[in-house]
Amino acid sequence: MRKLTIIGGGFAGLTAAITAAEAGTRVTVHEAHRTPGGRARTAEGPYRTNEGPHAIYSGGPHWTWLKQRGLLGPLAPLPAVEGLRFRFHRGGALRRTPPLGMLRQSLRTAGSAPVDLDFHTWASGIAGERVAREAAAYAGVALFHHDPGALSARFVQERLHRAAALPPEAHYVRGGWGQLIERMIARAWEMGVRIETSSRVDSLPLGEGPVIVATALPAAARLLDDPSLTWESGRTVLLDLALRGRRGDPFVISDVDAPGWIERFTAQDPTLAPAGQQLIQAQLPIGPGAAKADGVAHAERLLDLGFPGWRERTVWRRESVSQGRTGAVDRPGTTWRDRPAVDRGDGVYLVGDQVAAPGVLSEVSFTSAVEAVSLALRADSRALRRA
Repeated sequence: MRKLTIIGGGFAGLTAAITAAEAGTRVTVHEAHRTPGGRARTAEGPYRTNEGPHAIYSGGPHWTWLKQRGLLGPLAPLPAVEGLRFRFHRGGALRRTPPLGMLRQSLRTAGSAPVDLDFHTWASGIAGERVAREAAAYAGVALFHHDPGALSARFVQERLHRAAALPPEAHYVRGGWGQLIERMIARAWEMGVRIETSSRVDSLPLGEGPVIVATALPAAARLLDDPSLTWESGRTVLLDLALRGRRGDPFVISDVDAPGWIERFTAQDPTLAPAGQQLIQAQLPIGPGAAKADGVAHAERLLDLGFPGWRERTVWRRESVSQGRTGAVDRPGTTWRDRPAVDRGDGVYLVGDQVAAPGVLSEVSFTSAVEAVSLALRADSRALRRA
């Protein structure tokens, strides 16, 4: 392939750029913002927040691809004492141990769950209604959805199985995901990729080689003038706090009464906040008709239970709503194969976390990006043979 244009310089766009450049392609990336990264950006100091929890899961091709290229970088280890500060909100109180039934349910593989049935109905039939509800709520950390039990059993079980895996599959990049993005940008430059920032594209550059659209799905629908490019996603309240340090604060509060997750990120990476302060990030899924205040109130109830005096200790606070930007969720009767296809025809390819590619969270962006480049290479090879 002689030339490739990529619209969007987030994680998916950079993955596609590096993959194509390694195959000898001249690549140009157009990024609308001043800096690449998309949702994988990390805020500049003093509080190095990500846009919601950003974990990278080990064991798959995504992890291997990054590691082989030296892009994974140092990870933030969790001290053993902090691992003992994992708390579960259950029955209105904080508990040190997870529900046993939820743990048993998490051991089931995704292949044991049906596609056509919702998770709550399937899990209730196996383990009872309470276990089904608690397991669905725990899986919310990898779903960002207010009602995980209503989603496809196969879809939820895969995320529950991996989120509760021992040893843990979820890992955190030291310094925030922005560090990973900086390494990917450097790798792309080394490979000769041209990255144009503050370069908003309003129409496809047709006739100049294949085009990969690596934007959020609503933006891709506008760019391609295709209103059918839709898929359900979550809606989540994000609450970021910096607190003055206190011994004994929890590492994580997982709400298994209702989906919600609070994590003290400085427990494993103290570089994310100034010395003596703790950076806490919470994600609270809310329904379509709920207000941001509902999610904030949910977070504050959990904080009251787990972080005594947190209001007086707060030195910085930020609230936001993430809507339609939390990855695809699959309803009963659908799988990742039913999402908008990567190959849009006429040399146009679509990548991101809401398209037809397997994986959990950022793995979907990675898989779709590699697939798009592979399809473009094969199409170019066929065109050369015909010529």
